Amino acid sequence: MTNNDILRRLRYTFDFNDSKMIEIFRLADHQVTRAQISGCLKKEEDAEYLRCSDREFAIFLNGLINDMRGKKEGAAPEPERVLNNNIIFRKLKIALNMTAEDILDVMSEANNQISKHELSAFFRKQDHQNYRDCQDQVLRNFLSGVQHKYRDKQKKLPV
Repeated sequence: MTNNDILRRLRYTFDFNDSKMIEIFRLADHQVTRAQISGCLKKEEDAEYLRCSDREFAIFLNGLINDMRGKKEGAAPEPERVLNNNIIFRKLKIALNMTAEDILDVMSEANNQISKHELSAFFRKQDHQNYRDCQDQVLRNFLSGVQHKYRDKQKKLPV
């Protein structure tokens, strides 16, 4: 999965408009324009497509954490220059304030059963003996479960 794919999924799941996306970047002390947001949300085949770098996506995820959980006191964390699925998964877990049980529930919503031990391996340090790389399919299933929890279920509620 590319950073752009995940960005599009998050925008859809939480129904963020361009202004909200710009605000999330601003919460991580980074300025972006509407054209930059629009370019990152385009498909790769589009002439106006802009690739979202790892650093830019880390900034967005830090801003999402600040938006959903509130800004922490002190200096803002330095955005990672290189992201992998494990880091993205961890940042989303923090932003959504999820416990391991919450994540397992979300994964089961996406018809993906994993054990608590498998899950904890994704959040370990890379040099830990039980560390495991988070594959695209795991992250994709997590995002699908999050979409089901935060978007699809909200749409079904009576008004």
